[in-house]
Amino acid sequence: MAFSHHTTLYSDHSITFTDTLPPTIRALQQTTTMAMAFKMATTGTWVTDECKNSFMEMKWKKVHRYIVFKIDEKSKLITVDKVGGAGEGYDDLAASLPDDDCRYAVFDFDFVTVDNCRKSKIFFIAWAPTASRIRAKMLYATSKDGVRRVLDGIHYEVQATDPTEMGFDVIQDRAK
Repeated sequence: MAFSHHTTLYSDHSITFTDTLPPTIRALQQTTTMAMAFKMATTGTWVTDECKNSFMEMKWKKVHRYIVFKIDEKSKLITVDKVGGAGEGYDDLAASLPDDDCRYAVFDFDFVTVDNCRKSKIFFIAWAPTASRIRAKMLYATSKDGVRRVLDGIHYEVQATDPTEMGFDVIQDRAK
């Protein structure tokens, strides 16, 4: 793609290339801009306010033990699939994940340290079972970092393709 004397690309910000820039800088800016545009085009997912609000309620008000998120492939919206009440546990979260489709989940893990202090850590789980479609795995993999940035306050991440990779023992070991 060649740029003329005053070419402007439109994305989040307008970038103007002029002849005053050295050719190497101009080429670097062009490459960076095209890479950002490609990344935005490949993921194109949006986290809904419902996801953000549910996460904040879990984090600050402790009204949820876990939240499961899914991506609607047609609208590219990340929405809440299931919310676990404060009385539910990790087994309930594991049971709510489908055997043949990807999901994201956050889990609020409460525990007591060796010093007898009560602590709480939030786990982000990227669930991509082997039986799920390749397209779904790719969509969830490319959107994961964006979701994590929106859900501020996550302490640990677990990636799992089968239930043994995200067992309760794995969560306990990571929290210590």
